[in-house]
This record gives sequence, structure tokens and C-alpha cells, in this order.
Amino acid sequence: MNKPVIHIADYTYNLPDERIAKYPLENRDASKLLIYRNDNISHTIFSDLPEILPENSLLIFNNSKVIRARLKFRKETGATIEIFCLEPVDPVDVQLAFETTKSVQWKCIVGNAKKWKQGILQKEIKVNGDTVIVQAEKNGQDGQSFIIKFSWGKNNISFADIIENMGTIPIPPYLNRKSEEIDNKRYQTVYSKHKGSVAAPTAGLHFTDDLLKKLSASGATIQNITLHVGAGTFKPVQSETIADHEMHTEHFVVEASVVKEILKKKEKLVAVGTTSVRTIESLYWLGVRLLEETDIREGISQWDPYNLPDDHSPAEALNALLRYMSENNLTYFNSKTAIIIVPGYRFRLVKTLITNFHQPKSTLLLLIGAFIGDNWKKVYDYALKNDFRFLSYGDSSILFSE
Repeated sequence: MNKPVIHIADYTYNLPDERIAKYPLENRDASKLLIYRNDNISHTIFSDLPEILPENSLLIFNNSKVIRARLKFRKETGATIEIFCLEPVDPVDVQLAFETTKSVQWKCIVGNAKKWKQGILQKEIKVNGDTVIVQAEKNGQDGQSFIIKFSWGKNNISFADIIENMGTIPIPPYLNRKSEEIDNKRYQTVYSKHKGSVAAPTAGLHFTDDLLKKLSASGATIQNITLHVGAGTFKPVQSETIADHEMHTEHFVVEASVVKEILKKKEKLVAVGTTSVRTIESLYWLGVRLLEETDIREGISQWDPYNLPDDHSPAEALNALLRYMSENNLTYFNSKTAIIIVPGYRFRLVKTLITNFHQPKSTLLLLIGAFIGDNWKKVYDYALKNDFRFLSYGDSSILFSE
């Protein structure tokens, strides 16, 4: 199997703690916007985006919604156990898991797990004035994670109701603070719709309803995909080379109408965020799998793009995917991807990327290195020298690859 030879030490930079934005700005679109185009770097304010985008651009947003994934229980001994919901196990479908009543099972990270060796945890909460006893019990282990069964025994109350009334928003660990009331609104895009993410697609945090209207009025087309962002997005690369790093898998949904729009306007495509990039590029590789008559049920694996034939055009791949959807009477495509985009990767569809500034030695920084080459160093140096704010609540950039 082919794997790129990339040393993680080559993709780092000095990020002082004071440059990490601990809180969002008062106005979402007042953040700085770095512009990288034709090897030139400048900056403006994010609200100027309609004047910067190419004419008739197609913007692809990730409309996944962050869930209140952190649930706290207290044992009779007084020990606090925090359960961080990662992804549903039974039912495995995200939407069904939220709609389910009485009980569900989720793959979770358990904080203070040593204090919870056995037994059932429980907590009393209120849902629409109704008293509910929520129980949690271990039902197996998956690597470092646990399978947790949540039970509450009420037909009229869904798991979505439970976490909405019991959980807290899981803000990134590098903010070094607890979730606050401001995060319930601001660690969420204004266009978020489908619950399922445990981390925000942060490039979208800069958009306002007013800015979206201005973009549409300027001639831009706006379409949505849904990729549920997993906790693995914060997982640092701890291996010396990227070949030894295991990429996390994320589930996504794309409507056939969006695939058609991408096919029609692929030369004008602007991905809003790295999650949109991962989804869009995965669509190409799913099409390649179909053209090569290989199984697509498991989605796209980490190293597929470096081992599948790469001589199919984007149009051929997307048309293959649309034929598959038509033949199977699908109006939308539900799949998963563990794609890792690193230097050496050739982008098939994304020409322009709107994204925040990412952590050193992260897979997201490697993606930026793949997109604009070694010029990522110039971009980040410029941002540091011009007082840009970094990471999830920080400032933004728009990068043109050609």
C-alpha cells in the first residue's frame, strides 16, 4: 500500500497561548480575513467576502450541528464522571439515534473512568417540566472508548431531548476553560441544521444571516453538505511520520441535487472549511470506486486516494456517483470517510478554501500544506506578524490554489 512519506516535524510553527482566541468576537463577520492568491498575501475584514469571491462562485457549507455531547453524572461517593458522546452505536444512524426513545447506545470517552469500575450511574433532570431519571451503564469497550447504554424509559422523550436538557457544548480542549453560555450560540454556525457533530465546522462561524444574503445577492450559489465532525479532529499527530497516524472516520450526507450543482460549477467551487473539503474530495473517490467496480459500502478509507487509479476526470467520477444514486432511487448519499489529505495529494474538485488557522502538527495543517504547498509557512508567518487570532474562535483565511 502506498503511503506518503511526510515528517510531522516539518509541519509545525510557534503558536503562543495568547494568540489562541479563547472567546469569539462580538460580531461574527468582524474577524480578519487573510487573502492568499497568486503567491500574494493581504488581509481585510470577513464581511468583505462578497467582493473577494470570484464571480458566480459555488460555496459548499457543512450544516452539521454541534450537540451537547458532554454529560455529567455524580456517583454516590461524590466522584464526578463525565461521559463524552462520540457516535451512536445502536441505532447506528445519527438521526435515528436522536429520535430514539427509552434507550440508546453510544461510543463514548469517559472522564474519571477509574472511579467508575461498575454499576449504573443516574441523574435526575427536567424535560419540558417532566422529571426524568437518566441512567448510564457500561456495555463494552472499543479501544480507549466505552460503549455506554443510556436509559430513561419514557416513550415521549427522545435522546435529543435528554442531551439538550442535560449536556453541555464540547468546546475544544485548547481553550483551557469550561463551556459557558456564550458557547451554546457562538460555537454553532448560523446555518447549522442536522445534529451530530461534537466539534464545530469552525470556518463557518464567521458567517451571519446578513452576509449570507449579501453573498446570494452578489450571484454566489450556496449549497450544503452534512459531515458530522468527530472528536478526532483534535487528535494530535503523535507519530514521527504521517504514515503511522490513524485518521478518524466521519459520517456524511450529500443530496443528489448538490452533486449535480458541483458537477455543473466545479470550476467555481469554494469549500467553506476543511470538513467540506474532505466531503467533496471523498465524492470524487467514491465515483472512482464505482468506475473501478469496487465496493463503496465502507466509504473512503484513509489511504484510498493514494492507491486508487487517479486518471478519471472529476466529471466521470461525479457522473458515476449520480448514476449509482439514480439506479438505487436515492435522493441523497449517506457514507463515511477517513480520507487524509496531505502534501502530495492532488485536489480534484476544490479550487478555493475558506478556513481558520490550525494547530501545529495537525492533520488540518497538513491539508493546508497540500492545498498551497510550502507557502503555508508564509501565510502563517503573515498571520502571526499581523495579530491574527488563531484556532476555532480565531480569524479566517481564503486560499486560492490557482
